[in-house]
Amino acid sequence: MSTRSCPCGLSGAYPECCGRFHSGAAAAPTAEALMRSRYCAFVKGDAGYLLRTWHPRTRPARLDPDTGTRWTGLEILATGAGSAFHSVGTVTFRASYRGGSLHERSRFERVDGAWVYVDGEFLD
Repeated sequence: MSTRSCPCGLSGAYPECCGRFHSGAAAAPTAEALMRSRYCAFVKGDAGYLLRTWHPRTRPARLDPDTGTRWTGLEILATGAGSAFHSVGTVTFRASYRGGSLHERSRFERVDGAWVYVDGEFLD
């Protein structure tokens, strides 16, 4: 994946898109932005970011992303709440990889003002 395009599917370059969230230069402003940045972290194998953006009550002690998975695209299917004016939100998405796809409705909450991933429900 080139540094010119962000793996999350938006048109911006990685450093100005999800890269700024991964580096800690900014926090994801919406649940959807956090979802996109977490997908991008899976693409890049950034377990530290994934753990930092996971709700403390549901966060695993350790995370070892599968480096053999080749993620090929993210499609946001629906969002519920999750804006700057909400404390909870949902994002339904399909993440494609070589050989298949993952369809999930993820739940997000704000903790100390920052969006974090709570859990997800697999669909299909």
